[in-house]
Amino acid sequence: MSLMTSESGQMTAADGEKLKIGLVSISDRASAGIYQDQGLPALQEWFGKALSSPWEMVTRLIPDERAAIEQALIALVDEEQCHLVITTGGTGPSRRDVTPEATLAVATKEMPGFGEQMRQISLQFVPTAILSRQVAVIRETPDHAALILNLPGQPKSIKETLEGLKDAEGKQIVAGIFAAVPYCIDLIGGPYIETDDSICKAFRPKNAIRAKTPSASA
Repeated sequence: MSLMTSESGQMTAADGEKLKIGLVSISDRASAGIYQDQGLPALQEWFGKALSSPWEMVTRLIPDERAAIEQALIALVDEEQCHLVITTGGTGPSRRDVTPEATLAVATKEMPGFGEQMRQISLQFVPTAILSRQVAVIRETPDHAALILNLPGQPKSIKETLEGLKDAEGKQIVAGIFAAVPYCIDLIGGPYIETDDSICKAFRPKNAIRAKTPSASA
């Protein structure tokens, strides 16, 4: 990753750098081939529609084992140089659900607002949303940083969590978490992310907004 220091001292990505996303599905049965994983296809489909700036992805399908999750997250950030890592699955209260513990173990900063908003979105549908333990963190190395987000495992919940809830006219009722992700990536030195506003409008302060560039696919 090529980083530069701005006048304010903030680390920024080199112009034209492609966003690299690590996608991790955590499931004992899917990783063993007992049933087909749904988390990775749902994430791939959503990002394919939502992102209008260049991006690429690296995927992992692993069991609910804390050591394996920690190893995957560290590798995706430190070795693969992903700017954003998203996990699905393993965030409930059962004994096998250890994704939040693994995520916190590799973190240098916790970002509690993401987890709070994810539960707020899910509470619009089911009272058991309070049983969800999703967390978000930043992992930093001397020359790189990445945002790591825990998401639910069901495709419908993944979509709702990322883009939020809208009424029949398309007006936003509850904001999705991805609206804040592009600016977060800006602040930790990652590439400038553009989105399709009809899917998810990224929010940035006025002084951080750049002119739109032509659309590009993964």
